[in-house]
Amino acid sequence: MGIFVFFVIYSLILTLIQGHSLFTCEPVTVSRCTGITYNMTFFPNMMGHYDQDTAAVQMEPFLPLVNLHCSPDVHTFLCKAFVPACVKQIHVIHPCRRLCERVYSDCKQLIDTFGITWPEELECNRLEDCDETAPVTAAVTTKVHGTQKTPGQARRDYGFWCPRHLQTSNGQGYKFLGIDQCAPPCPNMYFKNYELDVAKSFIGIVSIFCLCATLFTFLTFLIDVKRFRYPERPIIYYSVCYSIVSLMYFIGFLLGNRTACNKADEKLEIGETVVLGSQNKACTVLFMVLYFFTMAGTIWWVILTITWFLAAGRKWSCEAIEQKAMWFHAVAWGIPGFLTIMLLAMNKVEGDNISGVCFVGLYDLDASRYFVLLPLCFCVFIGLSLLLAGIISLNHVRQVIQHDGRNQEKLKKFMIRIGVFSGLYLVPLVALLGCYVYEQMYRRIWETTWVFDHCDQYHIPCPYQVRTNQVGGT
Repeated sequence: MGIFVFFVIYSLILTLIQGHSLFTCEPVTVSRCTGITYNMTFFPNMMGHYDQDTAAVQMEPFLPLVNLHCSPDVHTFLCKAFVPACVKQIHVIHPCRRLCERVYSDCKQLIDTFGITWPEELECNRLEDCDETAPVTAAVTTKVHGTQKTPGQARRDYGFWCPRHLQTSNGQGYKFLGIDQCAPPCPNMYFKNYELDVAKSFIGIVSIFCLCATLFTFLTFLIDVKRFRYPERPIIYYSVCYSIVSLMYFIGFLLGNRTACNKADEKLEIGETVVLGSQNKACTVLFMVLYFFTMAGTIWWVILTITWFLAAGRKWSCEAIEQKAMWFHAVAWGIPGFLTIMLLAMNKVEGDNISGVCFVGLYDLDASRYFVLLPLCFCVFIGLSLLLAGIISLNHVRQVIQHDGRNQEKLKKFMIRIGVFSGLYLVPLVALLGCYVYEQMYRRIWETTWVFDHCDQYHIPCPYQVRTNQVGGT
């Protein structure tokens, strides 16, 4: 029932933030085109301009052609191209191929003289072969996404447009907010600089403490190997896994953003962006080590609960449990290895510009859900079930031997050890799972709010369906 309610709430949130408005014509406001044969237009236009102000600015380089009257049709052509005609609320009229060819032929000399760049979208062979006297109109889809912040204009939901300095080259497999060839900004898009500094320092300090604690456990084992036999042997492997995890975060703290982010390129006008995919070798190696040992450590904890259950509930001896060690190792190392290879094949490596490492699911909700959240939830469920079964069995044994004080004391210490270690592991893990669930519910809202806050800065369409009283703001 709880899972059902969660998905219902999640679906409602997605519905709220992904709405769109129907096709709507709007009055022509571009001064250069207000005196022509039509007075209604529709956006986006052929060049992808999302409003008339943007179209007017982009039209300015072509104004010398109009002022010098290089062609009797140049004014009409440019207006139809940049501010297309909208007819009867159902059709938009773009310039025809013959009109384009006449204008381009008449104005070719001036185009070369003024160095005007002719847009690819206006290449004549791309336009409809139609008749200007009875233009063939193209139906426009009603699924136009976007918004406007300016009051009084028709508000439409254009969706997210990738800012120019976040765009990447073809073939890199980058995708940000559903847009291909687009990357998240670096530093982190949700935090201010001083918040990032505090977070990075906290991660660096905690990673040092975790590294020391786990290495101490492992060195204790090396000093006296016989001290850690089954059912407690998985604690050692668990400690080794998380010592490596701590080391990766400490390395990320030392590296800063050098591995998790791509450097800015002023010549190409590309800003600093987050690494996505496995093109960056250092980032890929950090991801492989971090994800593999994170999953392996969690599975070793589950195996620890299994061995405790076998010892407490099924009364298996140390030797009997040790005979299954090969299977324990196969599962603990095999499953994380399989998942890591699958993520590499799917190109799901993502840079974390807070911790400096690379992981999965930082910007891809589906990857976070299926490769992080679900495996952790499954492990917690199995581990808790086995712990409860083992504790119930031990409590039953304690009642049976209630007259044997010595064995009762040993059993009591064993139960306390199980409870303390399980609590130390489960409390932070459950808190982490809570953070993942919270993020799954509110990530879309955070993203929409971020676009709303930065759309003017990036010169992209602004969403209007952003609630100012959101829970879990950016």
